[in-house]
Amino acid sequence: MTSVVNRAIIADVSPVEVEVVVAHRDRATLRLGDVFLKIDADQSRTDVEVRAMALAPVLTPRILWRDPPVLALAAVPGTALGHLGELSTESPAAWAAAGAAIRLLHDAPLPPWPGRDLDDLATRLAGECEWLVDNDILPVDVVTPNRRLAETALRPWTPVFIHGDLQIDHVFVAGDKVTGIIDWSEGAPGDALYDLATLTLGHPEHLEDVMAGYGGEVDRDLIHAWWSLRSLTSVRWLVEHGYGPPEGYPEVAVLRSFP
Repeated sequence: MTSVVNRAIIADVSPVEVEVVVAHRDRATLRLGDVFLKIDADQSRTDVEVRAMALAPVLTPRILWRDPPVLALAAVPGTALGHLGELSTESPAAWAAAGAAIRLLHDAPLPPWPGRDLDDLATRLAGECEWLVDNDILPVDVVTPNRRLAETALRPWTPVFIHGDLQIDHVFVAGDKVTGIIDWSEGAPGDALYDLATLTLGHPEHLEDVMAGYGGEVDRDLIHAWWSLRSLTSVRWLVEHGYGPPEGYPEVAVLRSFP
């Protein structure tokens, strides 16, 4: 790790402090000034990230170097559109700009690798719902109606180029312009509504702003279904990675608000 850190700061006059952005069993992200070091145990995810950024018609982080298992990226300017569980202070115009950037991505040619399998998604949803109930994480009267809603998202769709993990923290803006979209390891062909739902999860008040930038007719009910599915399938990971009591998760708040 020392050689990695030295390599990251070699262009700087003086060393900078190491900030741990994310750290768990699968991967870690460190920040050193304007450099991010992404360390991933599964290099296939990094392969996808590099390829997806090269193909995406939107602003992405600049790759500084790659020395497996480390990928070094330059920080993008601006600030995150917001954070899950917190009110966003960004303007409706910034949210609309995010919607327009997503439309550019979804209109781009498909990446040449497979996306998520519907049967796998259905199997995962069923397993996660059973785990939530069997381990008394959430009551049946919360899990069951959300599962019914989530299952409506699992229908055939026309695939588009999706980001695949378009959390609000992954979209950076300055004023009313998108300055970069980060974390592309889930980029693949998929359902356009999944990206739109992921971005607006926990921020339903900005859904119309995003749609104004995205344009066209969108099935809001299916976006709600993806909200439920993403939340149901996220809780166990958060519990097992030490993110505190489930009642404090924004995803749980979403589940309690639907349907």
